[in-house]
Amino acid sequence: MIKKELFGKLDDVNEIYIYTLSNLKGMIVKIINYGAIVVSILVPDKNGIYDDIVLGYDNLKAYINDKFYFGAIIGRYANRINKGQFELNGKRYQLELNDGLNHLHGGTKGFHKVVWDAEPFIYNSDQSLKLKYYSHDGEGGYPGNLKIMVIYTLTQNNELQIEYIAETDKKTILNPTHHSYFNLSGSADKTILEHQIKINADYIVDINEDLTPTGKLINVNNTPFDFRKFREMGARINDKNELLAFANGYDHSFVLNDYNHSVRKVAEVFEPVSGRLLSIHSDQPGLQFYSGNYLNGSIIGKEGKIYSFRAGFCLEAQHFPDSPNHKNFPPVVLEPGQRYIQRTMYKFSIKQ
Repeated sequence: MIKKELFGKLDDVNEIYIYTLSNLKGMIVKIINYGAIVVSILVPDKNGIYDDIVLGYDNLKAYINDKFYFGAIIGRYANRINKGQFELNGKRYQLELNDGLNHLHGGTKGFHKVVWDAEPFIYNSDQSLKLKYYSHDGEGGYPGNLKIMVIYTLTQNNELQIEYIAETDKKTILNPTHHSYFNLSGSADKTILEHQIKINADYIVDINEDLTPTGKLINVNNTPFDFRKFREMGARINDKNELLAFANGYDHSFVLNDYNHSVRKVAEVFEPVSGRLLSIHSDQPGLQFYSGNYLNGSIIGKEGKIYSFRAGFCLEAQHFPDSPNHKNFPPVVLEPGQRYIQRTMYKFSIKQ
């Protein structure tokens, strides 16, 4: 049975609930219907000890005030759009500028700040939570009435599957993603710099100083962005490199190999002390690797923990930033009559 409990009240009308998904191995995932946010993920270490390996908060008020997108579904467009502008059918659209002179993560009232309709269900012994949201034409500056559904499924193999399904009644752009901050040590007191990461990408998207793309791709050979073999996240994070300096660390879109719209393994992260291994599988062309560069010690998280600089990392499967303005990037346009489908999976295991 999927447990449902009151998490808080957004106002006199909207009650926010927390849903607890669990499997026979003891893995637990907790999700709220505000922002479709993953609040916690409990998985065992090599000694069978269960820890929460994502950053977050204990109460609804903190999520309402959150500016770091902890655990949320992001949209309509994840990442940055240069000057918040794009063109469809000869018409130029202007989005909110909430990241300097650019648009970021759907704006201040994106998918991460709305109430979703939630429906728990069980299929073949796997527990799932279906979340639906109706985004009206013009919301956030985006065209089209958009119906989007996100389905979280916890499998018996310690996999958290995320499926996105959407339809529109007007030509629009769409690029949702998931934004959990992971720390596989299970202790946010530790940084993520000793985590070992592997990303199946020969190129990254080149960026300007404002973190928007130039339109070019850069080969990772002989750069701090070469994670084609396991390497510590912190091994070269302080190298003298212009792109690292722009982001104060890693906040870059990796061009994933073997993109053909099918799900494949795209990245792995290993934490040697706990033995936890996270494998990421997705059908997306890009993966945004973010090393928690804006965490600054001012955030009080779950159980009163202080989230300091680089206390968590994000690996967000998505399309490239600013894709509507770069014809050489995979397209992000959704037409009426089309069905948008995206699949990403986070799989947890132990590596000795």
